[in-house]
Amino acid sequence: MSASTAADLFRRTFGRDPDGVFSAPGRVNLIGEHTDYSGGLVLPFAIDARAQLAAGRADSSRVRVVSAQKPDEVVSVAVDDIWPGSPAVTGWPGYLLGAFWSVRETGRPVEPVDLVLDSQVPSGAGLSSSAAVECATVLAVSALSGYRPDPLTVARLAQRAENDFVGVPCGPMDQTASAACTEGAVLLFDTRSGTVENIPFDPAAHGLAVLVVDTRVAHSLADGEYGKRRASCERAAHRLGVPQLRDIAIGDLPAALDRLPDDELRRRVRHVVTENDRVAGTVELLRAGRAAGIGDLLTASHASLRDDYDVSCPELDLAVDTALAAGALGARMTGGGFGGSVIALVRAETNGSVGAIGDAVPAAFAENGYTSPVLRSVTPAQGARQEV
Repeated sequence: MSASTAADLFRRTFGRDPDGVFSAPGRVNLIGEHTDYSGGLVLPFAIDARAQLAAGRADSSRVRVVSAQKPDEVVSVAVDDIWPGSPAVTGWPGYLLGAFWSVRETGRPVEPVDLVLDSQVPSGAGLSSSAAVECATVLAVSALSGYRPDPLTVARLAQRAENDFVGVPCGPMDQTASAACTEGAVLLFDTRSGTVENIPFDPAAHGLAVLVVDTRVAHSLADGEYGKRRASCERAAHRLGVPQLRDIAIGDLPAALDRLPDDELRRRVRHVVTENDRVAGTVELLRAGRAAGIGDLLTASHASLRDDYDVSCPELDLAVDTALAAGALGARMTGGGFGGSVIALVRAETNGSVGAIGDAVPAAFAENGYTSPVLRSVTPAQGARQEV
Protein backbone atom coordinates (compact mmCIF):
# COMPACT_ATOMS: atom_id res chain seq x y z
CA MET A 1 0.00 0.00 0.00
CA SER A 2 1.34 3.43 -0.95
CA ALA A 3 0.94 6.59 1.09
CA SER A 4 -1.80 7.77 -1.30
CA THR A 5 -3.68 4.48 -0.94
CA ALA A 6 -3.53 4.70 2.85
CA ALA A 7 -4.84 8.26 2.66
CA ASP A 8 -7.67 7.16 0.35
CA LEU A 9 -8.77 4.49 2.82
CA PHE A 10 -8.64 7.06 5.60
CA ARG A 11 -10.97 9.35 3.59
CA ARG A 12 -13.40 6.52 2.88
CA THR A 13 -13.44 5.43 6.52
CA PHE A 14 -13.52 8.75 8.35
CA GLY A 15 -14.88 11.17 5.75
CA ARG A 16 -11.98 13.62 5.79
CA ASP A 17 -8.34 13.95 4.79
CA PRO A 18 -5.67 12.60 7.14
CA ASP A 19 -3.33 15.10 8.74
CA GLY A 20 -0.37 13.03 7.62
CA VAL A 21 0.86 9.68 6.40
CA PHE A 22 3.77 8.05 8.20
CA SER A 23 5.75 4.89 7.59
CA ALA A 24 8.37 2.69 9.19
CA PRO A 25 10.21 -0.31 7.75
CA GLY A 26 10.73 -3.87 8.77
CA ARG A 27 14.30 -4.95 9.28
CA VAL A 28 16.71 -7.73 8.57
CA ASN A 29 19.40 -8.36 11.12
CA LEU A 30 22.60 -9.04 9.22
CA ILE A 31 24.23 -10.48 12.35
CA GLY A 32 24.01 -10.06 16.12
CA GLU A 33 21.04 -12.17 17.21
CA HIS A 34 19.73 -12.46 20.77
CA THR A 35 22.41 -10.14 22.07
CA ASP A 36 20.50 -6.88 22.41
CA TYR A 37 19.00 -7.65 25.82
CA SER A 38 22.46 -8.54 27.10
CA GLY A 39 24.03 -5.19 26.21
CA GLY A 40 25.54 -6.60 23.03
CA LEU A 41 26.29 -5.50 19.49
CA VAL A 42 23.80 -5.84 16.64
CA LEU A 43 24.00 -5.03 12.93
CA PRO A 44 20.54 -4.69 11.35
CA PHE A 45 19.35 -2.83 8.29
CA ALA A 46 15.92 -1.57 7.31
CA ILE A 47 14.21 -3.15 4.30
CA ASP A 48 11.87 -1.63 1.74
CA ALA A 49 8.79 -3.42 3.11
CA ARG A 50 7.05 -0.78 5.22
CA ALA A 51 4.10 -0.23 7.53
CA GLN A 52 2.07 2.72 6.20
CA LEU A 53 -0.09 4.69 8.64
CA ALA A 54 -2.52 7.45 7.68
CA ALA A 55 -3.36 9.51 10.76
CA GLY A 56 -5.68 12.34 11.67
CA ARG A 57 -6.56 14.24 14.83
CA ALA A 58 -9.94 13.17 16.22
CA ASP A 59 -12.71 15.33 17.68
CA SER A 60 -13.72 12.71 20.27
CA SER A 61 -11.94 11.30 23.29
CA ARG A 62 -11.38 7.99 21.52
CA VAL A 63 -8.73 6.40 19.35
CA ARG A 64 -10.10 4.66 16.28
CA VAL A 65 -8.04 2.12 14.35
CA VAL A 66 -8.74 0.30 11.11
CA SER A 67 -6.60 -2.10 9.09
CA ALA A 68 -6.53 -2.24 5.30
CA GLN A 69 -6.81 -6.01 5.65
CA LYS A 70 -10.17 -5.57 7.44
CA PRO A 71 -11.38 -2.20 6.16
CA ASP A 72 -14.93 -2.59 7.47
CA GLU A 73 -13.89 -3.32 11.07
CA VAL A 74 -13.17 -0.09 12.92
CA VAL A 75 -11.85 -0.58 16.45
CA SER A 76 -12.75 2.31 18.78
CA VAL A 77 -11.30 2.60 22.29
CA ALA A 78 -11.74 5.43 24.79
CA VAL A 79 -8.47 7.19 25.58
CA ASP A 80 -9.02 6.52 29.30
CA ASP A 81 -9.22 2.78 28.56
CA ILE A 82 -5.81 2.61 26.90
CA TRP A 83 -3.49 1.15 29.53
CA PRO A 84 -1.51 -2.10 29.93
CA GLY A 85 -3.83 -5.01 30.61
CA SER A 86 -6.98 -3.08 29.73
CA PRO A 87 -9.82 -5.43 28.75
CA ALA A 88 -10.80 -2.89 26.09
CA VAL A 89 -7.61 -3.65 24.13
CA THR A 90 -7.27 -7.01 22.41
CA GLY A 91 -5.48 -8.38 19.37
CA TRP A 92 -3.50 -6.51 16.73
CA PRO A 93 -4.76 -2.99 17.66
CA GLY A 94 -2.69 -3.33 20.84
CA TYR A 95 0.48 -2.49 18.91
CA LEU A 96 -0.93 0.87 17.81
CA LEU A 97 -2.74 1.62 21.06
CA GLY A 98 0.37 0.66 23.01
CA ALA A 99 2.40 3.16 21.01
CA PHE A 100 -0.24 5.83 21.70
CA TRP A 101 -0.03 4.98 25.41
CA SER A 102 3.77 5.11 25.36
CA VAL A 103 3.82 8.62 23.89
CA ARG A 104 1.20 9.75 26.40
CA GLU A 105 3.32 8.35 29.24
CA THR A 106 6.01 10.94 28.46
CA GLY A 107 3.71 13.50 30.07
CA ARG A 108 3.21 15.47 26.88
CA PRO A 109 -0.35 16.35 25.84
CA VAL A 110 -1.46 13.80 23.24
CA GLU A 111 -4.28 14.28 20.76
CA PRO A 112 -6.86 11.51 20.23
CA VAL A 113 -6.32 10.14 16.72
CA ASP A 114 -7.86 8.10 13.94
CA LEU A 115 -5.42 5.65 12.36
CA VAL A 116 -5.49 3.57 9.18
CA LEU A 117 -2.81 0.87 8.97
CA ASP A 118 -1.52 -1.26 6.18
CA SER A 119 1.76 -3.10 6.40
CA GLN A 120 3.84 -4.77 3.72
CA VAL A 121 6.03 -6.35 6.42
CA PRO A 122 5.00 -10.00 6.76
CA SER A 123 3.82 -10.87 10.25
CA GLY A 124 5.62 -13.75 11.94
CA ALA A 125 8.44 -13.78 9.40
CA GLY A 126 11.16 -12.50 11.74
CA LEU A 127 11.28 -9.14 9.94
CA SER A 128 9.99 -7.06 12.85
CA SER A 129 6.48 -6.28 11.66
CA SER A 130 5.46 -5.18 15.16
CA ALA A 131 8.39 -2.73 15.47
CA ALA A 132 7.45 -1.17 12.13
CA VAL A 133 3.87 -0.62 13.28
CA GLU A 134 4.96 0.76 16.66
CA CYS A 135 7.53 3.15 15.21
CA ALA A 136 5.11 4.49 12.59
CA THR A 137 2.49 5.03 15.27
CA VAL A 138 4.87 6.74 17.70
CA LEU A 139 5.97 9.06 14.91
CA ALA A 140 2.38 9.81 13.87
CA VAL A 141 0.97 10.37 17.37
CA SER A 142 3.93 12.57 18.30
CA ALA A 143 3.80 14.66 15.14
CA LEU A 144 0.04 15.23 15.37
CA SER A 145 0.55 16.40 18.95
CA GLY A 146 3.27 18.88 17.97
CA TYR A 147 6.21 16.74 19.06
CA ARG A 148 9.08 15.72 16.75
CA PRO A 149 11.16 13.08 18.56
CA ASP A 150 14.56 12.06 17.22
CA PRO A 151 14.93 8.50 15.87
CA LEU A 152 16.37 7.04 19.07
CA THR A 153 13.49 8.50 21.08
CA VAL A 154 11.00 7.03 18.61
CA ALA A 155 12.71 3.68 19.10
CA ARG A 156 12.68 3.92 22.89
CA LEU A 157 8.97 4.79 23.00
CA ALA A 158 8.15 2.01 20.54
CA GLN A 159 10.12 -0.52 22.57
CA ARG A 160 8.26 0.52 25.72
CA ALA A 161 4.99 -0.18 23.90
CA GLU A 162 6.19 -3.68 23.03
CA ASN A 163 7.62 -4.40 26.50
CA ASP A 164 5.11 -2.83 28.85
CA PHE A 165 1.88 -2.77 26.83
CA VAL A 166 2.03 -5.77 24.48
CA GLY A 167 4.05 -7.76 27.00
CA VAL A 168 6.99 -8.99 24.90
CA PRO A 169 10.32 -8.50 26.76
CA CYS A 170 12.27 -7.67 23.60
CA GLY A 171 15.51 -5.75 23.54
CA PRO A 172 15.91 -2.45 21.69
CA MET A 173 17.25 -3.69 18.36
CA ASP A 174 14.10 -4.02 16.26
CA GLN A 175 12.63 -0.62 17.08
CA THR A 176 16.01 1.10 16.79
CA ALA A 177 16.57 -0.39 13.35
CA SER A 178 13.11 0.62 12.18
CA ALA A 179 13.56 4.17 13.44
CA ALA A 180 17.24 4.96 12.89
CA CYS A 181 18.53 3.06 9.85
CA THR A 182 19.47 4.94 6.70
CA GLU A 183 19.32 3.87 3.08
CA GLY A 184 22.44 2.05 1.88
CA ALA A 185 23.78 1.22 5.32
CA VAL A 186 23.73 -1.27 8.16
CA LEU A 187 23.27 0.09 11.67
CA LEU A 188 25.97 -0.77 14.19
CA PHE A 189 24.04 -0.48 17.42
CA ASP A 190 25.83 -0.85 20.72
CA THR A 191 22.90 -1.70 22.97
CA ARG A 192 24.91 -1.13 26.15
CA SER A 193 26.02 2.43 25.37
CA GLY A 194 23.00 3.25 23.20
CA THR A 195 25.21 4.57 20.41
CA VAL A 196 24.47 3.97 16.73
CA GLU A 197 26.53 4.30 13.57
CA ASN A 198 25.35 3.75 10.01
CA ILE A 199 28.04 1.83 8.10
CA PRO A 200 27.81 1.80 4.29
CA PHE A 201 26.60 -1.54 2.95
CA ASP A 202 25.91 -1.77 -0.77
CA PRO A 203 25.82 -5.45 -1.71
CA ALA A 204 25.23 -4.75 -5.40
CA ALA A 205 28.44 -2.70 -5.62
CA HIS A 206 30.30 -5.87 -4.60
CA GLY A 207 28.40 -8.13 -6.98
CA LEU A 208 26.32 -9.48 -4.10
CA ALA A 209 22.70 -9.70 -3.03
CA VAL A 210 20.94 -10.46 0.24
CA LEU A 211 18.09 -12.92 -0.11
CA VAL A 212 15.43 -13.39 2.55
CA VAL A 213 13.79 -16.81 2.70
CA ASP A 214 10.50 -16.55 4.57
CA THR A 215 9.86 -20.10 5.72
CA ARG A 216 6.23 -19.17 6.41
CA VAL A 217 6.53 -20.85 9.78
CA ALA A 218 4.89 -18.18 11.90
CA HIS A 219 6.54 -17.52 15.22
CA SER A 220 5.29 -15.69 18.27
CA LEU A 221 7.69 -14.11 20.71
CA ALA A 222 4.86 -13.77 23.22
CA ASP A 223 4.63 -17.52 23.85
CA GLY A 224 7.28 -17.45 26.56
CA GLU A 225 10.32 -18.87 24.81
CA TYR A 226 11.86 -15.45 24.21
CA GLY A 227 11.35 -14.56 27.86
CA LYS A 228 12.99 -17.81 28.94
CA ARG A 229 16.11 -17.04 26.89
CA ARG A 230 16.33 -13.56 28.33
CA ALA A 231 15.89 -14.85 31.88
CA SER A 232 18.68 -17.39 31.32
CA CYS A 233 21.06 -14.63 30.24
CA GLU A 234 20.19 -12.52 33.24
CA ARG A 235 20.63 -15.49 35.57
CA ALA A 236 24.02 -16.31 34.04
CA ALA A 237 25.20 -12.72 34.33
CA HIS A 238 24.24 -12.73 38.00
CA ARG A 239 26.16 -15.97 38.60
CA LEU A 240 29.21 -14.50 36.85
CA GLY A 241 29.02 -11.23 38.77
CA VAL A 242 28.70 -8.97 35.72
CA PRO A 243 25.94 -6.46 34.91
CA GLN A 244 25.35 -8.02 31.47
CA LEU A 245 26.89 -10.76 29.36
CA ARG A 246 28.39 -8.06 27.14
CA ASP A 247 30.94 -7.56 29.92
CA ILE A 248 32.51 -10.94 29.18
CA ALA A 249 35.34 -10.63 26.65
CA ILE A 250 35.90 -13.41 24.14
CA GLY A 251 39.23 -14.25 25.77
CA ASP A 252 37.56 -14.67 29.15
CA LEU A 253 34.86 -17.00 27.85
CA PRO A 254 36.44 -20.38 28.81
CA ALA A 255 36.92 -19.32 32.42
CA ALA A 256 33.38 -17.92 32.57
CA LEU A 257 31.89 -21.16 31.25
CA ASP A 258 33.74 -23.13 33.91
CA ARG A 259 31.96 -21.10 36.60
CA LEU A 260 28.44 -21.88 35.41
CA PRO A 261 26.46 -24.72 37.01
CA ASP A 262 24.79 -26.37 34.02
CA ASP A 263 25.12 -26.96 30.31
CA GLU A 264 22.14 -24.83 29.33
CA LEU A 265 23.56 -21.68 30.89
CA ARG A 266 26.96 -22.42 29.40
CA ARG A 267 25.50 -22.70 25.91
CA ARG A 268 23.47 -19.50 26.28
CA VAL A 269 26.52 -17.55 27.42
CA ARG A 270 28.73 -19.04 24.73
CA HIS A 271 26.30 -17.89 22.05
CA VAL A 272 26.04 -14.31 23.31
CA VAL A 273 29.79 -13.80 23.76
CA THR A 274 30.78 -15.37 20.46
CA GLU A 275 27.99 -13.57 18.61
CA ASN A 276 29.28 -10.21 19.82
CA ASP A 277 32.70 -11.21 18.51
CA ARG A 278 31.17 -12.15 15.15
CA VAL A 279 29.49 -8.75 14.88
CA ALA A 280 32.82 -7.03 15.52
CA GLY A 281 34.44 -9.19 12.85
CA THR A 282 31.69 -8.41 10.35
CA VAL A 283 32.06 -4.67 10.93
CA GLU A 284 35.82 -4.92 10.43
CA LEU A 285 35.33 -6.66 7.08
CA LEU A 286 32.70 -4.18 5.90
CA ARG A 287 34.91 -1.21 6.81
CA ALA A 288 37.69 -2.82 4.79
CA GLY A 289 35.43 -3.18 1.75
CA ARG A 290 35.37 -6.97 2.02
CA ALA A 291 31.63 -7.60 2.09
CA ALA A 292 32.00 -11.01 0.43
CA GLY A 293 34.14 -12.12 3.34
CA ILE A 294 31.36 -12.01 5.95
CA GLY A 295 29.67 -15.19 4.76
CA ASP A 296 31.46 -17.57 7.12
CA LEU A 297 30.52 -15.36 10.08
CA LEU A 298 26.86 -15.46 9.08
CA THR A 299 26.92 -19.24 8.86
CA ALA A 300 28.71 -19.56 12.20
CA SER A 301 26.03 -17.35 13.72
CA HIS A 302 23.33 -19.76 12.58
CA ALA A 303 25.18 -22.76 14.01
CA SER A 304 25.43 -20.97 17.35
CA LEU A 305 21.74 -20.03 17.35
CA ARG A 306 20.82 -23.61 16.46
CA ASP A 307 23.13 -25.49 18.82
CA ASP A 308 23.77 -23.12 21.74
CA TYR A 309 20.68 -20.94 21.84
CA ASP A 310 18.09 -23.51 20.68
CA VAL A 311 15.99 -21.04 18.68
CA SER A 312 16.08 -22.63 15.24
CA CYS A 313 13.63 -25.14 13.74
CA PRO A 314 13.80 -27.76 10.95
CA GLU A 315 12.55 -25.37 8.27
CA LEU A 316 15.13 -22.71 9.14
CA ASP A 317 17.93 -25.30 9.18
CA LEU A 318 16.82 -26.71 5.83
CA ALA A 319 16.75 -23.26 4.25
CA VAL A 320 20.27 -22.49 5.52
CA ASP A 321 21.74 -25.84 4.49
CA THR A 322 20.12 -25.75 1.05
CA ALA A 323 21.18 -22.17 0.36
CA LEU A 324 24.78 -22.99 1.27
CA ALA A 325 24.77 -26.11 -0.91
CA ALA A 326 23.41 -24.03 -3.81
CA GLY A 327 26.25 -21.52 -3.61
CA ALA A 328 25.43 -18.98 -0.91
CA LEU A 329 28.50 -17.39 0.67
CA GLY A 330 26.79 -17.51 4.06
CA ALA A 331 23.33 -18.00 5.55
CA ARG A 332 21.64 -17.72 8.92
CA MET A 333 18.27 -17.42 10.56
CA THR A 334 17.32 -13.84 11.31
CA GLY A 335 14.95 -12.60 13.99
CA GLY A 336 13.80 -14.19 17.20
CA GLY A 337 13.69 -17.71 15.82
CA PHE A 338 11.27 -20.63 16.24
CA GLY A 339 10.25 -19.90 12.63
CA GLY A 340 10.44 -16.80 10.51
CA SER A 341 13.15 -16.12 7.94
CA VAL A 342 16.66 -16.93 6.80
CA ILE A 343 19.02 -14.49 5.11
CA ALA A 344 21.56 -15.64 2.55
CA LEU A 345 24.48 -13.64 1.16
CA VAL A 346 24.80 -14.63 -2.49
CA ARG A 347 26.69 -13.68 -5.62
CA ALA A 348 24.45 -11.76 -7.99
CA GLU A 349 25.90 -12.75 -11.38
CA THR A 350 23.44 -13.53 -14.15
CA ASN A 351 22.25 -17.12 -13.69
CA GLY A 352 24.43 -17.30 -10.59
CA SER A 353 23.62 -18.34 -7.05
CA VAL A 354 20.55 -16.09 -6.77
CA GLY A 355 18.75 -18.20 -9.35
CA ALA A 356 20.19 -21.46 -8.02
CA ILE A 357 18.99 -20.76 -4.49
CA GLY A 358 15.63 -19.58 -5.80
CA ASP A 359 15.20 -23.01 -7.37
CA ALA A 360 16.85 -25.19 -4.72
CA VAL A 361 15.18 -23.94 -1.54
CA PRO A 362 11.54 -24.32 -2.70
CA ALA A 363 12.41 -27.75 -4.13
CA ALA A 364 13.90 -28.86 -0.81
CA PHE A 365 10.84 -27.63 1.07
CA ALA A 366 8.52 -29.49 -1.29
CA GLU A 367 10.56 -32.67 -0.92
CA ASN A 368 10.22 -32.47 2.87
CA GLY A 369 6.51 -31.68 2.80
CA TYR A 370 6.89 -28.10 4.04
CA THR A 371 4.86 -25.11 2.91
CA SER A 372 6.51 -23.38 -0.03
CA PRO A 373 8.75 -20.52 1.19
CA VAL A 374 8.72 -16.97 -0.13
CA LEU A 375 12.03 -15.55 -1.38
CA ARG A 376 12.77 -11.86 -1.78
CA SER A 377 15.87 -9.79 -2.37
CA VAL A 378 16.34 -6.92 0.09
CA THR A 379 18.50 -3.81 0.14
CA PRO A 380 19.16 -1.36 3.00
CA ALA A 381 16.36 1.22 3.18
CA GLN A 382 15.43 4.37 5.07
CA GLY A 383 14.01 4.26 8.61
CA ALA A 384 10.77 5.77 9.93
CA ARG A 385 9.60 8.94 8.21
CA GLN A 386 6.63 11.12 7.38
CA GLU A 387 5.50 10.44 3.83
CA VAL A 388 2.89 13.20 3.43
